[in-house]
Amino acid sequence: MAIRLTKSLKKLFKETALELKGPAKRKFMALVVLELGDKGQRLAERELNWNRATIRKGMKELIDSDSSGDKHHEKGRTAIEKRLPNLLKDIKKIVDSEDKTVSLFQEERTYTNLSACEIREKLIEKFDYSSRELPTIQTIRTKLNSLGYHLARKKSN
Repeated sequence: MAIRLTKSLKKLFKETALELKGPAKRKFMALVVLELGDKGQRLAERELNWNRATIRKGMKELIDSDSSGDKHHEKGRTAIEKRLPNLLKDIKKIVDSEDKTVSLFQEERTYTNLSACEIREKLIEKFDYSSRELPTIQTIRTKLNSLGYHLARKKSN
């Protein structure tokens, strides 16, 4: 039995699809196609001008209950704090033993005379980290900044 879409249904489906973006749009398209039944993809392609590849992606996402193409939040490396849970605490111990607090314009800043390289070396010496497991000097510098420490410029002779 061939299913026929009325003009009002076509208009509703097309306008709704235009309003949605990304996974929500694909899910909507997949649900409509499922309701259209057998050969629903071909009907949606012909009557609604929907791309069948997009419909198939939506069907896969619907079946997997997972927007597999949109996992931007899962990209990238694991945060160093997850691999080395005591790292930030150990960095604070090293820096706090040698820090200086300076008030400038009603804003307190904590400066350290240690470089990120020196902090990395002290982590290896004092806390038995291996060189391989520790992050790069740039990462340590970034973590220092996120902890609120600022590197003081060393005076050259």
